[in-house]
Amino acid sequence: MRIAYADPPYPRQAKKHYSADPRCAEVDHAYLIQTLEEDFDGWALSSGADLFAMQYVIPLLPEGTRVCPWVKPFASFKPNVTLAHAWEPIYVKPARKRERDVPTVRDWVSANITLKRGLSGAKPDPVCWWLFDALGMTPDDELVDIFPGSRAVSRAWEEWVRSPLRRIA
Repeated sequence: MRIAYADPPYPRQAKKHYSADPRCAEVDHAYLIQTLEEDFDGWALSSGADLFAMQYVIPLLPEGTRVCPWVKPFASFKPNVTLAHAWEPIYVKPARKRERDVPTVRDWVSANITLKRGLSGAKPDPVCWWLFDALGMTPDDELVDIFPGSRAVSRAWEEWVRSPLRRIA
């Protein structure tokens, strides 16, 4: 199966985080989600947990999409922010249902943020491995990392495919 992961700049965040790159504009999430639905058997989309981002993205999601939180026990605390941003939604549209004899995967993951990975928001390996399980992926699937950034997700996929011990979230 062909499965995609999209980790674009979150709504209204492109200029704030990526202004040095003139190619980086706000993402058309309606078009992105339509493309995910039409071109892939399953997919996941990371986005922001702020009210604007959620009100913008959630109405665009097709039926069968799950809102799965990535909870961050260690997160970056910002000056003058008194309620920490310590989670973010990952919208998951599984490629296949898991068989009953396969361990159940939770609809959330808890993992610390990454540091010094080159880009803001680079996903840590435990989030990626959980995501592959949540999507119902198998080593024979093709993963398309639509916004590769640091290539962390692609590297985690290559490791997950080689290591059967990583296949239970």
